[in-house]
Amino acid sequence: MNGTVAGGAPGWGQPPAARPAADPAAIERALRDVAPERWEAYENLLRALAEGQVWMLLWHGTPGSPDAQYGNMDIGGHGYAPAVTSPEQLTASGWARGHEVISGLEVANALYRTRWGLWLNPHVPGGGIGVPWADLRRIAAGLDRLPAGPLQLGEPQVQAPQFYAVLEQQASEVRPLRSLRRAWVQPALGEPYLAIGLDLYDTSPPAVEAARALVQRAAAHAPEGLAVSTVLMADDYDPVAMWLRACARPFFDRDAWQGHPTR
Repeated sequence: MNGTVAGGAPGWGQPPAARPAADPAAIERALRDVAPERWEAYENLLRALAEGQVWMLLWHGTPGSPDAQYGNMDIGGHGYAPAVTSPEQLTASGWARGHEVISGLEVANALYRTRWGLWLNPHVPGGGIGVPWADLRRIAAGLDRLPAGPLQLGEPQVQAPQFYAVLEQQASEVRPLRSLRRAWVQPALGEPYLAIGLDLYDTSPPAVEAARALVQRAAAHAPEGLAVSTVLMADDYDPVAMWLRACARPFFDRDAWQGHPTR
């Protein structure tokens, strides 16, 4: 741990008031169950964190001061801000600088935007547990709204010719739509699904709604049981969008379209 800034205490002034945890011991109980490949136990930890609170370790400043800054842990080239899960763990850590009590939801919302994760109880035997920024984003957005990682991503193998035909035929009529891409997503928990990446010239709410309505109409022609979702290509924090930008070729591209969509 060192003094590199991890984004600063949320608020950069008066920190948000900490919400009382629904169950103060829930995070620590969930931590005891987390182990490699035990994704349901890890999901329980995320739920406890979303409803609870943590004690963020301040490398510099005090809660409420303009120069308050979280500490920094570099794990495998990724940055994490250290925290402990109770007053008892704070005492056990021997941390002699300041700290800030904040809800898990609030710190998740603050950290993921700068791609910082949260490391819980780094002082305990074994080194504690890290929550990557992508999972903090899920907490901030709502755990039920985003797929549970780690995600397995690849080219779709499912055959859905009518679905794609409707998409390609109608895509040119949706003026804000630049291109469409696709990926097969297998979450750590839950059923796999087909993700359609929406690359838009205009990301205003009416433009996004028009593009999503296109996919919804086409989904009526998808094979029975096929789950279809959309992702905005402009979302710099969405792992599916990041994969699509890096690995997937558009199956509709307005800029290359000359009477027929690209294949």
